[in-house]
Amino acid sequence: MDKIGQNSVFNKLDKPRREAIILLFEDDLSDVEIAKTVHRARSTLSKWKTEPEFIQAQDEYRHIAMDSYVPDSIKQLHKLSLTARSEMVQLQATNSILSLSGFGSADSNADLDHAKTRKANAEAEIAEHQAKLIAHPEEIQDRTVIIDDFTETTETDKN
Repeated sequence: MDKIGQNSVFNKLDKPRREAIILLFEDDLSDVEIAKTVHRARSTLSKWKTEPEFIQAQDEYRHIAMDSYVPDSIKQLHKLSLTARSEMVQLQATNSILSLSGFGSADSNADLDHAKTRKANAEAEIAEHQAKLIAHPEEIQDRTVIIDDFTETTETDKN
């Protein structure tokens, strides 16, 4: 909680709203139980959940609360990468650490990422062209038809 700055939207909310956000994050109670805990009607809690400030404060709280889990999660991944019985688990843990550290993963690099982007762009252009042809077949000026109909030749076909 100390990590949320004084000027944050979360800290600008009244105490019942802040308590409701914390209880919603913990997800142990129903909305009825949360409303009762903060001494409000369930309809009031429902209204709060649609307010932009409340939504933003929930997001702030979620980020701060999750930040506290990161160091332990990284330690657990590191432990798995060194001691897991399964090599696959070790590899996945190592890839996760690399990815979270901004180094990508063992099966990713800049050239591969660039190639994937080029491929996705080419596929998008092909799909766009096909959509235009379907929508306006009269605009087709030149058409090449490729027939991929190769079959295996058997002994009886040769005679």
